[in-house]
Amino acid sequence: MRRKNLIVIAALLLFASAAFGQEVYRWVDEQGIIHFTDDLGQVPEKYQDQVQKKKLPKEPPLTRPAPPQPSSPQPPTPPAGPAGTEVEKRSGTPFRQKDILGRGEEWWRAKVNEWNEKLNFAQRNYEKTYSEWKSKEQELETSKFKPDSFKRKLKAEAKALEEKTKDWEKQVDEAKNMLENVLPKQAQDYQANPEWLKIEEKK
Repeated sequence: MRRKNLIVIAALLLFASAAFGQEVYRWVDEQGIIHFTDDLGQVPEKYQDQVQKKKLPKEPPLTRPAPPQPSSPQPPTPPAGPAGTEVEKRSGTPFRQKDILGRGEEWWRAKVNEWNEKLNFAQRNYEKTYSEWKSKEQELETSKFKPDSFKRKLKAEAKALEEKTKDWEKQVDEAKNMLENVLPKQAQDYQANPEWLKIEEKK
């Protein structure tokens, strides 16, 4: 039985693999096994009279997809600002929503607030350190009759406070330069609204 099934499957595969549009011959042998062939000469003579001839349907022609139809023209979009940034009008004055790098008001205000906080922090520390430095120098002047070791200690402390004062002074100058020169120049180069650089006063 298993052998018969294998023969039938093989015959079906032969039948399926035959080229479309060719004639196929079918006959049944004494054991009831169905055979297929596309060559009549392969059919035994004793089965020639019972051969059934079939013609496979021709393969349908390949169809090419229709070319895409041109889409209807879209209405022109309104012109944008430089580098694709949108422009609004507020109180009759052009107002840019983004700079040429896509950064908006929130980014610029955060940058200004950051440097303003640095400036305030540096100024407070500068004033405190400067006061301590001058106080230490006064103490040193009034210690003429104190031991030399004590005076050397005061001098070292005064020197350290002087260096700290200078460091805080540099940070104050750096923050002022960023707020007064660097950031306004960058805003101009990147076409950011200068209104974004104004420091908001805390209520």
